[in-house]
Amino acid sequence: MTTQIFLASTLYGTATLAAALDSGCFRPADRRILLVCNNAATPETTPGPDEMPGFERLRGRFDDVLSWNETISPFHPGGWAPRPDDAPLWERHLRLLWDLGDDDIELIVESIQVNPALGFCQIFVGAPVTVYADGLMSYGPTRNKIDPLVGTRIDRLLHLDLVPGLKPVLLTEFGVEPEIVRTDAFVKVLAELVDTGDELPAAEEPALLLGQYLSALGILTPEEEENLHVRMLKGAVRLGHTRVVFKPHPSAPARWSRALEREAEKLGADLVVLDTPVLAEVLYQRMRPALVVGCFSTALLTASALYGLPVARVGTDTLLDRLTPYENSNRVPVTIVDALLPELSDREAVTGQSPGMDGTRLGELVRAVAYAMQPKIYPDLRPAAEQYLSRHLNPHTWRYFKRRRLTSLALPGAVPAQLAFIPRNATVRRVARQARLLRRAVGG
Repeated sequence: MTTQIFLASTLYGTATLAAALDSGCFRPADRRILLVCNNAATPETTPGPDEMPGFERLRGRFDDVLSWNETISPFHPGGWAPRPDDAPLWERHLRLLWDLGDDDIELIVESIQVNPALGFCQIFVGAPVTVYADGLMSYGPTRNKIDPLVGTRIDRLLHLDLVPGLKPVLLTEFGVEPEIVRTDAFVKVLAELVDTGDELPAAEEPALLLGQYLSALGILTPEEEENLHVRMLKGAVRLGHTRVVFKPHPSAPARWSRALEREAEKLGADLVVLDTPVLAEVLYQRMRPALVVGCFSTALLTASALYGLPVARVGTDTLLDRLTPYENSNRVPVTIVDALLPELSDREAVTGQSPGMDGTRLGELVRAVAYAMQPKIYPDLRPAAEQYLSRHLNPHTWRYFKRRRLTSLALPGAVPAQLAFIPRNATVRRVARQARLLRRAVGG
């Protein structure tokens, strides 16, 4: 007997799994369990994926739906993992609790670098692991060094083709090959959800603004993120959009909505703030937005790549500067959106949907950024990073790197161009050697 356990923390991720199942990405199994996880800061007050409108349309692909939150209660899924010595006890407990018996187990998880996925995989020690991606982070590096006892069990990475031609870096340190979930299958699954969310207001071809709740990640302050949403509104109105819909993050404070409403009144715009937690892709099908505006949401790429909708970005330059530490896992998603999509304030680019960086150049950029983020995990990417920085570092591409980071890694760009002669100057090198000898002598 074989049981496949699918761990999902979002409705978007559940839809991705449904599309993968419909595409035949998984071998037959005697039982399929969807293990739902609510990773919100306060799960008790935030709906989980199984409580979102449309979940019942996807539920039929699985034999059972279980809750990871209930299983490990009162612990939070994002902060709990079994102690190494307790892992065998947890496996025995879960086999009894979920009636797994002696079944062969296959695990399908997201975000393998962190809990709950990492801790869950540590419980079923011998089970093969498939990782699936529900966003842009899969194109970037693995954020943490993964225990080889887990990493060597990962056989593939399933991902949506949100950036055609761009190959994920995630998990390549273990030789994991990426596998694309068919786009037509994913779009078909999303079409099943089109009439969910009966309380959605009627709005045809509005400008749709996507909130992300970046203050929760410590990237922006609440006031700065509020101002970011106001910038989205002002930019959309300047482009002639008088009907505007704002889709806040499910955990966003209500006062952001009120601030937008006040600004909309000043601008004479008809603003609707959604309070129904539905996927952005449902809105794309229901409303056919004339423009989709966001910061670096994955939904910007689904709007463009899957539905052919006009898109625009706001605030990516600020985020590229503010993301800390440099290896912050949001850096590659921000880089991709910044490099590909037009800035909202650039009327000509937004109107014409001028393409950004081509696929080849974007791949080179992503690999260079990935190496700068995680040089110890991806030492093989150093030649690619050196080549990109030597050829393409200019006033525009500098936004994707930090001089201090390049200096610590001895990469091109670490020394300003006007001082590049110094390492090659024999006199300077001789003076430097004398200074070091003198410092050692004084220290002695």
